[in-house]
Amino acid sequence: MSRTIRATMRGAAPVLAGLAAIGMLAACSQGSATNSDPDPTTADGESGAPVTITYMNFSANGGNEENLQAIADAFTAENPDVTVEIETVAYDDYFTSLQTALAGGTASDTFELNYENFVTYAASGALAELSDVPADVYTPSLLDAFTRDGVQYGLPESFSDVVLFYNKTLFDEAGLDYPTADWTWADEQAAAEALTGGGVWGDYQPVSFHEFYKTLAQAGGQFFTEDGSAVAFDSPEGVAAATWLIDKSGTTMPTEADGAGTPDFDTNLFKEGKLAMWHSGIWMFGALADVEGLEWDIVVEPGDAQSASAMFTNGVVVNAASDQPEASQAWLEYLTSSQTMVDLRISSGWELPPVADEAALSAYLEQTPPQNRQAVFDALESTVLPPVIERQQEMQDILTEELGNAAADRKSVEDALADAAERINALL
Repeated sequence: MSRTIRATMRGAAPVLAGLAAIGMLAACSQGSATNSDPDPTTADGESGAPVTITYMNFSANGGNEENLQAIADAFTAENPDVTVEIETVAYDDYFTSLQTALAGGTASDTFELNYENFVTYAASGALAELSDVPADVYTPSLLDAFTRDGVQYGLPESFSDVVLFYNKTLFDEAGLDYPTADWTWADEQAAAEALTGGGVWGDYQPVSFHEFYKTLAQAGGQFFTEDGSAVAFDSPEGVAAATWLIDKSGTTMPTEADGAGTPDFDTNLFKEGKLAMWHSGIWMFGALADVEGLEWDIVVEPGDAQSASAMFTNGVVVNAASDQPEASQAWLEYLTSSQTMVDLRISSGWELPPVADEAALSAYLEQTPPQNRQAVFDALESTVLPPVIERQQEMQDILTEELGNAAADRKSVEDALADAAERINALL
């Protein structure tokens, strides 16, 4: 596993319009992460005084709440004067809740951010500067992802990537060979067509911004021009990528009318044995591990002109307005680098630790299911980074909307991409 892991961004999260105001609030009450308090676990400078640190997150939602609590309990066991109170919010509601809390001065001492939002919040002044970070503990590129202008404003919490899940039983019943790392889109399409029917769908891949930029790379295209001054996805490669996604809908993949896009629809479909192939992230391993009767495995996602896999990273930060910056940083360092964290993440399949210790990560490969965990690391050999601009959410929404117009036959693929290009260029 001796490869450089490139830091990337996770998920479709908002670029928040109210962050300028949040930054002003933070500036008025900003705590220093470099204060001279001799004991980072004291509330008021008196050694041993009890401290409560609050932590708001989204990534534990949906099955890893107990794992996160176990890490917090282990931290408190080693730091008896510090208690961590956890608030877990569903991803779809998380950033609205966070923005409201920051604007109202009630945000947690520490909280979780994906990369896109980290950039925005760091620029706003809402994050405290971290000091004396044990840099050698972390994979360098992941740690670098949470710096801005040479200042460390966050710590990497985890990384993960997207692979192709497949139902082995459905493939066996259809007499088809399992997917391999050499598969192309054509191979996937042929299998999906053969597997669709009798209440079973052959494939599931959302028609969205996040799938488009990845399939665009698989088709050999670029999202932006070389100088970044304009988009470049309204191209033959872009048309091929959009068509690849859109043509599945209603043929080998369920439509919105069937429930596609609703919470947990794809997860439940796969768990119930009604979905043969599924483009999703390795964070789903834990949720699938104990599903009785479900035989499944993974493989690197098929490409077209080339391979390209999405890798994501989450980070954790200290609220600039926290009055416990040192204790907060101590908690975040434990959350992101402790052996307890490494063991829990590896045992549960809850994404992967951001640590540099390859021996610790090698234990991950010994677990099943899935049998082919090596695909998680093989996917890192050719990764694609989500395009990021200042008005990120607007860009994401525009592209998803226009792809939806094409999927609903309101526009041709070419016209939808041209319109998306015009609207996004205006944002630039």
